[in-house]
Amino acid sequence: MKGLVRLQVSRALAAAATLTGKRFGLLVASSVVATSAIVASAMTGTGGSGALAALIGRSLASDSTPVASAPAAAPEAAGSAVPSGGEGGSPSPEPSYAPEAAPEPLPESAPAPAAKKPAKAPAEPAAESGPVKHVFVISLASPGYEQSLGAQSQMPYLSATLRPQGELLGNYALLGEGALPNGIAAIGGQPPNAATTAGCPGYEEFSSVKASPSGILAGAGCVYPVETLTLADQLTLDQLGWRAYADGMAGPDGKPGDCVHPGPGEGSGPAQPGGYAASQNPFVYFHSLLDLGDCSENDVPLEQLSRDLAKADKTPSYSFIAPTPCDAGAAGQCPPGATEGAASADAFLATWAPKILASPAYRADGLLIVAFSSINPPPAGAPAPAGDPLRTGALLLSPFVAPGSTDGAPYNPYSLLRSVEDLFALQPLGLAGAAKTRSFASSLLEGNGGD
Repeated sequence: MKGLVRLQVSRALAAAATLTGKRFGLLVASSVVATSAIVASAMTGTGGSGALAALIGRSLASDSTPVASAPAAAPEAAGSAVPSGGEGGSPSPEPSYAPEAAPEPLPESAPAPAAKKPAKAPAEPAAESGPVKHVFVISLASPGYEQSLGAQSQMPYLSATLRPQGELLGNYALLGEGALPNGIAAIGGQPPNAATTAGCPGYEEFSSVKASPSGILAGAGCVYPVETLTLADQLTLDQLGWRAYADGMAGPDGKPGDCVHPGPGEGSGPAQPGGYAASQNPFVYFHSLLDLGDCSENDVPLEQLSRDLAKADKTPSYSFIAPTPCDAGAAGQCPPGATEGAASADAFLATWAPKILASPAYRADGLLIVAFSSINPPPAGAPAPAGDPLRTGALLLSPFVAPGSTDGAPYNPYSLLRSVEDLFALQPLGLAGAAKTRSFASSLLEGNGGD
């Protein structure tokens, strides 16, 4: 339980160093709630306490982690004990000791024995990240593999301009048709459930939660409890920046807003054709990001991406770009008369991919992943695409991949999460750590794919 509380304290201290204004208020208002929830979870045995303990251990052990100034700790009294983590990172019960009898004084002629220095345990080597330091993910709706990346492509910018520059993941497939469960899997490693598969029509909190030792949740609802971690939490703990850039995200006043999500019982779709949909923005479904202000700070309107791309030191280590359902290519989501479907998704790519590819961060050490998070069903009366309906393919562009290459291994949204975690030397979350989950990061870690 103490390890869980330490995670919140560590995050609060790290955040406090840069907090001003709105986010500081959010931290003060919510940290007690968040910590209470974590303590309650630890006491009842629910949630991913093992993952939390492992992450806080890595964060606190890092020599580069800044800490708040504090007076030096007083020497421990004889016989005091420090509880150690049990299996899976759970703290062991704190033992109690009776006071020890004072040792008899030695004769004056006998010299006091020299104190022995405790042997240092060998340091466990930390995993090393590879040459990729900036990852960009653009999430779209797929019209079908052949209609996007295949011979019948309706997306000429993707298939004719970008495809020759990158590596094709020809057997990338989704978990289901909707954007939300695939997005949650790609940042949290959590499997679909009834609520996420339905697109979270009521922005439901988990009403009952049962977590596996690896932090995989089985329960009802779609807004994940505070102890359920995401890739964004991992990056924050490793002092790496992240941002989600959501197209069309605006507050109740119609002005651009940060971390906009439905209220309890509200739907996650766009309020109007062509508008923002929370279902495209999986970060707003995790209390680990909502409750300490991380979402409010880093989940921002798409317009900010252009400013952040201008300089490498302003570009986050991880950028998630979420278009509106209309711009993602979802059918029936655009205003009357607007371009929609595959043509709309291709136009979005043609607008934003060149800005990313020309940015200093990408040109130095970047990776752009063009992935699909949902399936765009064919128009009424049109034949269904041939082959696996969930096969969408994906495309990797980087100075470290071989142009025009193909990887035919099977991948899915858990693979997307696992691969990004591998690139940044992070421990896999949820089903990203499953034995069957493949990572496409190996050639990128070697850094010679483009040679």
